[in-house]
Amino acid sequence: METIGVPYHQDEFIPGFDVGVPYAHEVTVGLPDGGAWQRMGVLYEELARVVSEHALPVLVISGACTTSLGILAGLQRAGREPGIVWMDAHGDFNTEATTPSGYLGGMPLALAVGVGTLTLPRSLGLRPVPTSRVALVGARDIDPGERVLLEQSVIEQRGLSVSPIDLPDGDLYLHIDIDICDPTVVPDLLFPAPGGPGLDTVIDVVRRLMTTGRVVAVDLAATWHHNGPAASTQRQVMRRMKDAVTG
Repeated sequence: METIGVPYHQDEFIPGFDVGVPYAHEVTVGLPDGGAWQRMGVLYEELARVVSEHALPVLVISGACTTSLGILAGLQRAGREPGIVWMDAHGDFNTEATTPSGYLGGMPLALAVGVGTLTLPRSLGLRPVPTSRVALVGARDIDPGERVLLEQSVIEQRGLSVSPIDLPDGDLYLHIDIDICDPTVVPDLLFPAPGGPGLDTVIDVVRRLMTTGRVVAVDLAATWHHNGPAASTQRQVMRRMKDAVTG
């Protein structure tokens, strides 16, 4: 499985991006002046190209959940129409109208299914994934507005007892935000959500999902403060997650 690194948090380059896992290909581009959505459009256009030209499955390691939009666009360009398994402590189903914080990283799952302001996914040529082919796994920190949107959709919300019978049919894109783990396990997260599972529990679920043989791409989002005092522990976590993905 080829590993692709995207050393950015949304449109911000992360100097010294070191998550303890080597990667064969790094996606970096010169970003224009402008808004974050525009800049991410340039970055994720390149990521979509790289994903579409690689043999599948691929593993993408980045610093943000919004990277998912470039990966999905690349998979569609490669002729795949994957369902989504979204493992995250958060719903990531806000829109610019519902977000209490304005944080763009709380919107990518909504954008992937065609909900919200669709400037970025449309610039990538990303076709909305039907909500009937999406499973949201392990989310425990959901804002009121996005909870309403999720309830209006047909997205399956699952705990970590997820099994193959709970999954969408066909190819799968597996998104894993490391903050799905309890913050006592992964320190110095950007948005820690107490009450989460331990690392062994998450790894067991990932391994079971990979054994389906249907996963065409995995995204590990290292959503933590990089190069801080917890870097050594964070790298150990990422190495174990990568091993769970690659077997």
